[in-house]
Amino acid sequence: MSTNILGKQIKPILVGMIIGSVFTFFAYNLLAPTSSEAVASAATEEKKPLYWVAPMDANYKKDKAGKSPMGMDLVPVYDDGGSGPDEGPGTIRISPNVINNLGVRTEVAQYKKLHSQINTVGFVTYDEDKLVHIHPRVQGWIEKLYINAVGDSVTKNQPLYDIYSPELVNAQEELLLALTSNNQRLLVAAQNRLTALKFTRASINKLKKDKKVQQFITFYAPQRGVVKQLDIREGFYVKPETMMLSIADLSQVWVKADVFEREVSQVSMGNKVFMRLDYLPNKLWEGSIEHIHPMIDPKTRTAIVRLRFDNKNGELKPNMFAQISIDTSSDERALLIPKEALIRTGNQDRVVLALGEGNFKSVEVSVGRYDNESVEILKGLSEGERVVSSAQFLLDSESSKSSDFKRMNYDEYDSEEAIEMEMNMSDNNSTISSTKVSSATVNGTVVSVMVDHRMVTIDREAIVAWGREADTVDFIVADNIDMSLFSKNAYVMFTFEVQESNFTIVSAMAMSKTDSTLPIQQAANDEGE
Repeated sequence: MSTNILGKQIKPILVGMIIGSVFTFFAYNLLAPTSSEAVASAATEEKKPLYWVAPMDANYKKDKAGKSPMGMDLVPVYDDGGSGPDEGPGTIRISPNVINNLGVRTEVAQYKKLHSQINTVGFVTYDEDKLVHIHPRVQGWIEKLYINAVGDSVTKNQPLYDIYSPELVNAQEELLLALTSNNQRLLVAAQNRLTALKFTRASINKLKKDKKVQQFITFYAPQRGVVKQLDIREGFYVKPETMMLSIADLSQVWVKADVFEREVSQVSMGNKVFMRLDYLPNKLWEGSIEHIHPMIDPKTRTAIVRLRFDNKNGELKPNMFAQISIDTSSDERALLIPKEALIRTGNQDRVVLALGEGNFKSVEVSVGRYDNESVEILKGLSEGERVVSSAQFLLDSESSKSSDFKRMNYDEYDSEEAIEMEMNMSDNNSTISSTKVSSATVNGTVVSVMVDHRMVTIDREAIVAWGREADTVDFIVADNIDMSLFSKNAYVMFTFEVQESNFTIVSAMAMSKTDSTLPIQQAANDEGE
């Protein structure tokens, strides 16, 4: 009985729950938006453009869609929602897998000491402070010579030569007369005269003792060393102005090194110096700069810095060639980046900034000093900014096309395809792409040549068919083109096209400016052409 009553009470409750669930389901689907509609609505709001920009001029901005001054459709720029910084023209975005495939490495610009050094050459020479020239004090004849040739070693007080001089004979006679007369004043005067004529004290004492005049007087070496110059032989008649010989002391030597005038300001007295010699490559000499010559050699445009080294074992010989490294480091701190991160084009220095979240931008910098690993940045970077140190050339090639400085202008592009390329590059979410456009033939003057890289910079003339003005542009030279055509200041006619975002010269011909109407010819190294 109780069971039947309970069953009758439960059935209405279950029926009510089912009807309520069905009603709630249909009411929610009719009144509330679907999840896909909500996502679409949010995406629509997120993708609302911030502004529109001209494809060929990133500085031309509008708040609504329209046409650029060149008649191109304006490109919308969207808010990235914090996924990457807005660094203006030239910023490109690369997907993570492309960054990994390129092997992109980055370094941080930091203030550090610049360990700079100047590598140059020099030569060993005599220590001129210890170089003695020997002249006679009297006229006479060389009776005997105790040294034979330049390079002979001598010791201090070693006999050099015997001389017969009537003046020396008379001076000895005067001393003996003064002794006989017992006149002290005459005695002192006679002794002083012999001393002035380089008569030794021992010879004077012997003369006073023996009272015998010597006809041939021996003269001795005033110092040890080697004979640097020998201009007399036995029997020569000499005078006081005759330079008979010179003796150089090689216990210490000088090394004179050449420093280019642009580097002279970096050297100072006391700079540490390292020296190597070809005949002793495993030995390193350490010294310091003791003198900087105040004048520049007008022929070599170099200044001479002088070094001093001990040479007691005689390893350093005059006129030896030396390799010199001058340490010009100082305690001054400079903003440094790795040398490999710097891109040098001849007309401009650049680096590629790593902005984070796959964003990169090529910027112009001014550089200062270098060391073996780093380069000083004077302008264009701040401490803590991160620069790309590998694979930066490809990133720079893409960034510089739309950056706020000119490297390769779009002058060479066909108009319709230029729009397509610029549209691709203005989309920050796109990866690096390549576009090939139609070719053009033009004349120009070669500005600079990098033979090893097959790259030339040409001051090309205007492209009339495209309405492009004259400009200076970097070109890659195809492998089948003879690089000798592109000597500096050469006037050439050439045909180029865009291959993988590079301007590639596919044919060329050297010519004079009076022959500018000649047809283009293929200049190749192939056999039979």
